[in-house]
Amino acid sequence: MSLTALDMMPPDGWRLASIFLVVFLLNVLPAFAPPTWTALSAFSVGAPDINWFALALTGATAATSGRIVLAKLSRLILRGRLLREDSRRNIDEIRLKIEAHRAVSAVALMVFALGPLPSNHLFVAYGLSSLNIAFAAAPFFFGRLTSYSFWILSAAAAGRKFDLDAGDAVLGFGIYFFVSQLLIVPFMYFFVKIDWKELFHRRRLALRRTPKS
Repeated sequence: MSLTALDMMPPDGWRLASIFLVVFLLNVLPAFAPPTWTALSAFSVGAPDINWFALALTGATAATSGRIVLAKLSRLILRGRLLREDSRRNIDEIRLKIEAHRAVSAVALMVFALGPLPSNHLFVAYGLSSLNIAFAAAPFFFGRLTSYSFWILSAAAAGRKFDLDAGDAVLGFGIYFFVSQLLIVPFMYFFVKIDWKELFHRRRLALRRTPKS
């Protein structure tokens, strides 16, 4: 009996392919999707036999791909159709600032990606700013690859030590997830309302006034 390409896929291949799809879709959502590091940590507890680096690499690739799509959708829908012209000009001040300090901005993004904070707010903002998304993808990928490796190994070690299963891990991350996602609406409101030119040039935090129609 001949083997097809699907038959020859290694056992981990199916699981990693499924994980890639799930993580990609979670990272396309602008809000109320569980952080990828919690999902990967829970999976590493429930499947301790899977290769940890392959899991981290799959997660980082899928997360980066999903965030790129989220940023592009934010640019197409929010910036292109919902934002007023004066709001777009205001947010473009961020693009000019980042482009003038590319190296510092890339390092800052990678440091951010090393942490557990959700990145949906960041990539929605990136899409609104009309920055080249590829500029954010590389530092985000390497930061997430490092942090996912840490969380996967830590979760697997905790699972072995305390005899945890995937359900216990998911429950433990629930409160963190809920609180962090509630912040996206006020974050996006103030992101658009802040007068970025005033902040960058005069070092003064101020909110823009809505032009009278």
